[in-house]
Amino acid sequence: QVQLVESGGALVQPGGSLRLSCAASGFPFGNAYMGWYRQAPGKERELVASISTSSIQYYADSAKGRFTISRDNAKATVTLQMNSLKLDDTAVYYCYAIYFSQYWGQGTQVTVSS
Repeated sequence: QVQLVESGGALVQPGGSLRLSCAASGFPFGNAYMGWYRQAPGKERELVASISTSSIQYYADSAKGRFTISRDNAKATVTLQMNSLKLDDTAVYYCYAIYFSQYWGQGTQVTVSS
């Protein structure tokens, strides 16, 4: 059974940092394409960042220069380090995995507010 469990969401002030983690199980993590989406209230879910099996990273324009995605295949985790957070980063952040099918976590809330 595939499981993706996110953690690290919180309330943070603008300019602050957060580190989101996703613990994966139920599939060969090293063979999966991993990433993070987010969904803000009233908006469609959008890709934030992704990382391939060979650790090639992709970032949405909104994340470039501020966010860093990484993976630890030994621990089956993918991490999103978010710096210089803005009000517009407020959203539910979802971990996803692609291994023949696409899988989603339950999401973790990130709120950027002063």
